[in-house]
Amino acid sequence: MKNATLIVFNGAGKALEEMETPIPELQPGEILIENLYTTICGSDLHTFCGLRNEAVPTVLGHEIVGEIVSFHSGHNKKDYLGNLLEIGDRVTWSIFASNANSDKARAGMPQKSDGLFKYGHATVTETDALHGGLSTHCILKNGTTVLKISKGIPLKVAATINCAVATVAGAIRLSGSLQGKKVLISGVGLLGVVCAAMCSADGAQEIHVADVNEARLNLATSFGANVQHLLTDETLLPNDIDVAFDMSGSPDAMESGLATLAVGGTAVWIGAVFKNREVRVNAERVVRNLITIKGLHNYNYEDFVAAVQFIENNYTKFPFEDLVSAEFSLRDAESAFNYAVADKPIRVGINVAKKTDDEQQ
Repeated sequence: MKNATLIVFNGAGKALEEMETPIPELQPGEILIENLYTTICGSDLHTFCGLRNEAVPTVLGHEIVGEIVSFHSGHNKKDYLGNLLEIGDRVTWSIFASNANSDKARAGMPQKSDGLFKYGHATVTETDALHGGLSTHCILKNGTTVLKISKGIPLKVAATINCAVATVAGAIRLSGSLQGKKVLISGVGLLGVVCAAMCSADGAQEIHVADVNEARLNLATSFGANVQHLLTDETLLPNDIDVAFDMSGSPDAMESGLATLAVGGTAVWIGAVFKNREVRVNAERVVRNLITIKGLHNYNYEDFVAAVQFIENNYTKFPFEDLVSAEFSLRDAESAFNYAVADKPIRVGINVAKKTDDEQQ
C-alpha cells in the first residue's frame, strides 16, 4: 500500500517537519481512514506554543473527519450504532480509544479508562505514526467509537464534531433540561458558540454570553445568544441564572458564574484544562443556595452520539461554516498554526487534499 504523508511536531519553536511513512498492515479491530479535513483546536495551539507538554515527535490534530479506505479482515464493519460501514463512507470518531468493558467505561466515563489512547497526542514511532489530523491517513484503533455521518455536512463543520461539539453535548447532559431556563455561557470561543446553539435548540429562555471580546459576543447572537455581557471591571452580571457554563477556564469567570446562580442553580465547568490559580468558592453560599458544581473533561459515548445528531439536525440552522475563518493545505500547516496564534480566530482549517500555491502552478 502507498505511503502516508505526515506533518510532524518536534517541539515548541521548531519547524514542523514533513515526512512519509509506509501505511502498515491493519491490526484486529482497526480501520484505515483517508483524512479529509482537520481543524486546529486550542490544545493543539497550546502544544505548538509550548504551553502544554507533549511527547515528541507527534502528529498534532484530533478534530478530524475522513473516509474509510479499508478494514482489517476481521472487522464487523459496523459503527457504534450498528450502521453498516463501507469503503468510501464518511465517518467521525472519538478522540480516544478505550476499553468499553472497563469499570470507568461502564460507569459512563470511557474517556478516563485505563490504557487510554488519544488521537493527536501520541508519539510517532516506526510502526505507529498514523494517529493525528496533520496526516493524509489515520488508523482507527480497536476501541475507537466510530460514527457514520452524512456527506452533506460541510467538512469544516464535520471536523469539529468529535471534540468541541461532543464536549458541549456532555456539558448539556450534565446541566439537565434547559427548557425555559436562564443560562450563562462564559467564554465565547468554539465551545461557547456551540453551547449557545445547543441551549437554543434545547429551549432555553435566556442565553447570556460573557466575554472580553465584543466581536465574539456579537458572533454568538447568530447562534442563539440573546443577552451579551462585555466583561470589564464594572460589569454587573445577573443573579438569577439557572445554569452557568464556563468554557473559558478562567478562575475569575468561574467565580463570577457561581455568583450568578439562583437557588438550586448548577455550574458546569469544562474550560479549565490548563494550570491556573485555584478557584475561590463560598461554601456557605453553595450549601444554603443548594448549588451544584459539575466538571467535565472530554465526553462519553452517548455525548458523541448526541453531538453527531445535533450537527446533522442543525448544521443549516446556525452558521457553523463561518467559524473556520481561514483554510490551509496540509503542507502549509506551519502557516496555519502561525495564523491561528497571531489572529486568534475561532478555528483554522486544514484541507488535507488542498494543494499549495506552488503545487497549483
